Amino acid sequence: MLETLSRDFRAVAPAADFCALRYVEESSEMLVVRQDVAEPPQLAVERGAMVTVIDGGGIGYAATSDLTPAGLREAAGRAKRLAAATAGRTVFDYRRAALPSPRGRYAPPVADDPARLTRRERIELIAGEARQCRIDERIVDWEASLWTTRTHQAYLTADGGEVEQSFHFLVPNISATAHADGLTQTRTHAGRWNGFCRQGGLEILDAFGLAGSGRAVAEGALELLAAPDCPTGTMDVLLMPDQMMLQIHESIGHPLELDRILGDERNFAGTSFVTLDMFGTYRYGSPLLDVTFDPTRPDQYASYGWDDDGLVAERQYLIRGGILERPLGGAISQARAGIAGVANARACAWNRAPIDRMANLNVEPGASTLDELVASIDLGVMMRTNVSWSIDDSRNKFQFGCEWGRMIRGGRLAEVVRNPNYRGISATFWRSLAGVGDRSTFEVLGTPFCGKGEPNQVIRCGHASPACRFTGVEVFGGAA
Repeated sequence: MLETLSRDFRAVAPAADFCALRYVEESSEMLVVRQDVAEPPQLAVERGAMVTVIDGGGIGYAATSDLTPAGLREAAGRAKRLAAATAGRTVFDYRRAALPSPRGRYAPPVADDPARLTRRERIELIAGEARQCRIDERIVDWEASLWTTRTHQAYLTADGGEVEQSFHFLVPNISATAHADGLTQTRTHAGRWNGFCRQGGLEILDAFGLAGSGRAVAEGALELLAAPDCPTGTMDVLLMPDQMMLQIHESIGHPLELDRILGDERNFAGTSFVTLDMFGTYRYGSPLLDVTFDPTRPDQYASYGWDDDGLVAERQYLIRGGILERPLGGAISQARAGIAGVANARACAWNRAPIDRMANLNVEPGASTLDELVASIDLGVMMRTNVSWSIDDSRNKFQFGCEWGRMIRGGRLAEVVRNPNYRGISATFWRSLAGVGDRSTFEVLGTPFCGKGEPNQVIRCGHASPACRFTGVEVFGGAA
């Protein structure tokens, strides 16, 4: 099909400074078993293409699900007319973006294709684990899910560029809710919003730890039911990777998106406390903080070979030794701002235009074992698994909550506590980073549900991190 699409597109591509077509075909299956009842499978298939035209300094986009020569011709003509309509009326001459014409293929390995199992077998796989949640009459709700997605996309330019990429995503989850005496607590194995998400096949279930997870989350929910509320006070916080994921996403990822810094998102997703003059000098965190944009890890959720504007994907430091070096900005934003960025122009579907998005945004491992991090804390709380978040429009002041906490007293783990929460200011918080876990504490996680843009785009992001210790953090519990 790619050969036909390439031929038909180039036959109808208008004369312009630049013209490209991005084709996306995606199929997904969501299987859910709740309280031992299999819900109807959620199946989705979509296919279409987006034509981009830059001409006379203006830019135009037009999407179509009609991939016949007539449909492509109509979309190309519409994009050309929109480019003409915006020429001379935009804040930026889009000819300066100099979009590339790449060639190549990208397809991460899938060791164990889920398709080798029938749908019934996949449902039975998660149902068997969900049944293990029923260990106590106080477990009032339990659920297991398995979400698989296959994506095939191509990027073609009128002057000969041709990139083909294939992806396979798998997202498992399991949760249990306990209730007694007016109190309800939920424990999940990957967060309420599917934090354990990777590229690959059924081999991901072993990394997830599906076997035994049903009983583990049920025991965790009962443990929280019996636990006291997290105390309130200023203390150290030891964030495990499944909470670091959200901390990275909200207080580093979104503030560093270059289109947001340039003002594009102010009326919807908000602005950023980061300004262009900060890059190269601003102390974003302590000297222990190293953050990379890394779309090259084959198993991570948002890995790819080229972004949706054709830039080749490369690993880059955004923050090194705590100093802010580089924003999350694709080719167009880089040209607008006059600074180097990364290959992160991405769209969530065939009918959306690429914008600056996080991909894989990771905190690099340090040198401390988990035992050493715990031993370094006189009074603090270890927190796992995000459950709530709030951050202001400039991505500066934040407040986050977790499912599970455990007190640390005198360098030793103590009692489990429920409803642990903490708040802070982004840069001040990262400057309090006092310990970074080694590779033994490092986990690859992410989120399928990052929203941004008008019309809204919900996209995949990957976040890998070790455990991290922060000092002097304002902590509070559910009773506060």
